Amino acid sequence: MVTVEFLGPIGKEPMEIDAKTLAEVAARLGEDPEIAKWLEQSAVAVNDTMVKRLDIELRDGDRVSLLPPVCGG
Repeated sequence: MVTVEFLGPIGKEPMEIDAKTLAEVAARLGEDPEIAKWLEQSAVAVNDTMVKRLDIELRDGDRVSLLPPVCGG
């Protein structure tokens, strides 16, 4: 299982997903309309390392973070 955390304004509690790749996580998250709208515009980190590919292999205990764009001053 991997833990998926949603930062900033996404407003969702962390969830655990049984997935072997980041692509599987993305597919699962895309099933939830509230989360799906954030997928294309958010950055993604795996264990605090920013990633840009979906073919990243995951292991039990990994943490995937969805980081939406933010602005401020």
